[in-house]
Amino acid sequence: MRFPAHLRRLFGMLGPYKGRLAVAFGGMIMTALTEPMFPAVMRVLLDKGFGGKPSFSLWLVPIAIVGIFVLRGISTFTTTYMMTWVSSRLLNTLRRQMFARILDVPLGFYANHSVGRVINSMMFEVQQIVEMVTKVFTSLIRDSLTVIVLLSFLFWLNWRLTLVALVLLPLIAVVVRMTGKRVRRLTREYQTVNAEMTQVMEETTRANQVIKIFGGHQYEINRFEQRADKLRSYTMRMASTLAATTPVTQVMAAFAVAIVIVIALIQSGNNETTVGGFVSFITAMLMLLTPLKNIAEVNGPLQRGLTAAEAVFAVIDAQPERTTGKMLPGRAAGRLDFVNLSFTYPGQQSRALHDINLTVMPGETIAFVGMSGGGKSTLVNLVPGFYPVAEGEIRLDGEAIDDIALTSLRQQIAMVSQHVVLFDDTIAANIAYGDAQPDPQRILAAARAAHLEEVIAGLPQGLQTMIGDNGGRLSGGQRQRLAIARAIYKDAPILILDEATSALDSESERAVQAALDELMKGRTTLVIAHRLSTIERADRIAVLDEGRIVELGSHAELLARNEVYANLYHLQFAKEEESQG
Repeated sequence: MRFPAHLRRLFGMLGPYKGRLAVAFGGMIMTALTEPMFPAVMRVLLDKGFGGKPSFSLWLVPIAIVGIFVLRGISTFTTTYMMTWVSSRLLNTLRRQMFARILDVPLGFYANHSVGRVINSMMFEVQQIVEMVTKVFTSLIRDSLTVIVLLSFLFWLNWRLTLVALVLLPLIAVVVRMTGKRVRRLTREYQTVNAEMTQVMEETTRANQVIKIFGGHQYEINRFEQRADKLRSYTMRMASTLAATTPVTQVMAAFAVAIVIVIALIQSGNNETTVGGFVSFITAMLMLLTPLKNIAEVNGPLQRGLTAAEAVFAVIDAQPERTTGKMLPGRAAGRLDFVNLSFTYPGQQSRALHDINLTVMPGETIAFVGMSGGGKSTLVNLVPGFYPVAEGEIRLDGEAIDDIALTSLRQQIAMVSQHVVLFDDTIAANIAYGDAQPDPQRILAAARAAHLEEVIAGLPQGLQTMIGDNGGRLSGGQRQRLAIARAIYKDAPILILDEATSALDSESERAVQAALDELMKGRTTLVIAHRLSTIERADRIAVLDEGRIVELGSHAELLARNEVYANLYHLQFAKEEESQG
């Protein structure tokens, strides 16, 4: 999308605020119209107020000056207030649209967009856009109108002098155009590095324990300082470019003033101008410098804003998850069929899954095992539609999941991952997450089933205790049990357990496993696990290797075959069995 299109789109978003913009526009017109009033009054005062007895009308000049500035104050306040009101609404609109799109994009979106870059766009770059719109709107209307009104006044005073002053205006435009391209390029590079810095800070905060235990303190400082130095470099290069624009413009204006003074002196010698006319002309001409300077300086925020708009609209315009499909009439039975299923991650060449054919009956528990990278997580992530299925089908109760609305499909699924995600809220809110009308009795029952009752009893506010960022006030095992309680509360017919007991010690695992056994009854359960106790409970075990199901059967059947699963068992599970023995 070209830059003018970004501007058109942004100004199109201002449509709902036309009334307030019209009021702001009226204030700008009033401000522009008052600009030549002061030099006009000074002309009358100097030509007729000195050297003789002042007339009654001259005594009104002081009152007129006060009135002019009162009028300017009202119009300036009106313009500022209305533009701030509109810009704050635009800011919220852009952030809402970005936030809504972030919730709607598929997981593959983050393969090409770092979390730091997205956050930077939502917080920093959106602010740059609003600053640009405000600055551009104000400069292109108020300052342009002011220039037109003052130039008209100058032509009326002395058209010859005005033509001389206008000679240098095209040169100023050339300077602004030359700096624009450089500022745009530097701004794009600056925002890229700024996003990298945001990513570094986020990773450093999230990985604080890893940094400490592995001695990454100096490494992280170096990473941060490299980005900080780059930012400083880009800041200085942009500042020097923009800073040079203003003095160059002012020097050109100074030449114009100097030439005007010379010509005015010649005209004065020929009685072609008066003292009041000359002073009024110079005053109006100097007043012209401020709006010209503002128009010249609008190039900086304009280029920064357009570059920011490119990044922001890239997020807003990202392809969302599909919204088509029918709603399931009620609770699903839970049969899953994987039919000739193959999958390749976006941007990758090799397949992650090859020709998967598997039927999971309602209420059946199937465990997926295999070496890391075998495709276990990929397979279970396709069931909730986190990635679109391009080859083959996954069916729920005979319906292809591509024909089911994602919201309806996901209502049938609960999931507990090894990467526990909790919200900075209460324990109760985390358990009932997604329920618009949480049931206190169900929350308590889910907490009990996940063996959290003793933990909750020891907290000062019980279920209403705030757990901190990602459950930072809880232990690893407690966080895992809270995630399990959330799945228990949802009571979905399909359950996905991705290393759900990985963070638990043996005692906690025994307590939670009993709850999971109860939860899994009557539910279709897909389990990814490495612990023997979890796998032995499965009705069947599917062994994945390089994206293919190479073996399928019960624990005893697969051991009896003495093939891939048996080898994996002896390598990975035998030691665990010995330690438990």
